[in-house]
Amino acid sequence: MTQSSSLNRGLVELPIRFIEWWALAGCLVLVCVVLMATVSSVTGFLFATPFPGDFELTEMCVAIAAFMFLPYCQLTFAHVSADIFTSKASDRFIRFLSRAGSVLAIGFSLLLVSRTYEGLLDYQTYLETTTILQIPIWYAFVPAICSLALWTVAALITLIFPEKAANSPIQQALGEHH
Repeated sequence: MTQSSSLNRGLVELPIRFIEWWALAGCLVLVCVVLMATVSSVTGFLFATPFPGDFELTEMCVAIAAFMFLPYCQLTFAHVSADIFTSKASDRFIRFLSRAGSVLAIGFSLLLVSRTYEGLLDYQTYLETTTILQIPIWYAFVPAICSLALWTVAALITLIFPEKAANSPIQQALGEHH
């Protein structure tokens, strides 16, 4: 391996690791939602006093977590695909399809970043909040926009290193513990 390819792999590994940690943070968000919902259900059943606004927090946090998984799904080629059509295809054709999908993901993620940012600005302008807890709704847009931007980065990485690529830094970075 040349020094320049080693440097390039190092530059790609940092966002790959960050995307992996971002997805793990999404898991932590879901664990918190489950714990909160459990406590709310138990206190609601035992003492008739559920946690106020638990459904609001559940709604916001599950949406945030779902966005947090998008970059990792892109990076690991875990998005929906029709493998039945490509099971007998050559690796070269699969790489072509993978790159085409990455280009679409880049375009779609950038579109969503811009539209979600506009939504954030609207919610900030009109100061819309949740009904019970009065949490500004735009708060949920911040991690969603970060996730969409990371999805763009992940799609750029998979454009450069498509599925079935030899010596992919994606497999090397994630393959250490997968």
